[in-house]
Amino acid sequence: MADVTRIAVIGGDGIGPEVIAQAVKVLKATVAENAIETTSYDLGSQRYLRTGEILPDSVLAELAGHDAILLGAVGDPAVPSGILERGLVLRLRFEFDQYVNLRPIRLFPGVESPLAGLRTSALDMMVVREGTEGSYIEAGGTLRRGTPHEITMQENINTAFGVGRVTKYAFDRAASRPRKKLTLVHKTNVLSHAGDLWRRTLEATASGYPDVTAEYCHVDAALMYLVTQPQQFDVIVTDNLFGDVLTALGAVIAGGIGLAASASINPERSGPSTFEPVHGSAPDIAGMQEADPTAAILSAAMLCEHLGLTSEAARIEQAVADDLLERQGEWAARSTAEVGDDISERVVG
Repeated sequence: MADVTRIAVIGGDGIGPEVIAQAVKVLKATVAENAIETTSYDLGSQRYLRTGEILPDSVLAELAGHDAILLGAVGDPAVPSGILERGLVLRLRFEFDQYVNLRPIRLFPGVESPLAGLRTSALDMMVVREGTEGSYIEAGGTLRRGTPHEITMQENINTAFGVGRVTKYAFDRAASRPRKKLTLVHKTNVLSHAGDLWRRTLEATASGYPDVTAEYCHVDAALMYLVTQPQQFDVIVTDNLFGDVLTALGAVIAGGIGLAASASINPERSGPSTFEPVHGSAPDIAGMQEADPTAAILSAAMLCEHLGLTSEAARIEQAVADDLLERQGEWAARSTAEVGDDISERVVG
């Protein structure tokens, strides 16, 4: 990593700029002075409505020179659904080969889960979800090829290659965690071709990780276990579509999407990875300083961890955990900026 870590900041739409500003504030309070450099980019609905541009090639080239991207939510009622998501979010994933979508699901102490009596220790998992294949091939096909999308033999080969990369990354994550357990979630009895590919890849990769316990679980059973026995999961690896459903349910169980962070990772670091809160742009409360920036701040912690700033990532996570625990008392409501200020003070000590 270079002496100065270069972060591209895309505030996005609605509450995006508000929460991302707090994530940047916490980052700068955590990382050593002059060790981080941020550059803001005007990308999102307002630029699209003003100029018709979503992600110009010149801006893409600038983003490529950064170590990571911190992204707020995108979406605005004035822009038809899918335009910004495909043109900005998915294009970043394809262009920078962010083939792993990473989502932690963790119940912090003091946070109330809709599952009555759920212990904090029972919900601490990582979902490794493919980020550029599966259902995103159709959505992003024209972005990558510029022609109408058709499934071809080459794309089947690319999909198989993608499954192998995602599976290896998931095994690496599992090997680094205390429980060292990996669960493949899919549907082999119905989606036999795709499910068999994932299962065969799991079995072939497992031989290189003798310390990791690997198992398979049908997606419908996994959804039930998330509600009834979440403690059985450590690292889950799955495809894009099933991962979308699993992580949505997991976020709710962990206290809501306001606490849910995510990352789109390029493990080889041939391009920057993107870190963003899971929640939407919430245009109805934009500008009111009512949005909780916790998910954006936790996304900044993931950014630190990815860049090798492990102690800084741990400090941010601990500051968030302490803040969440104290929120369960008789605290008065705080603005978005006030939450950012409080967490920043905690990381400084």
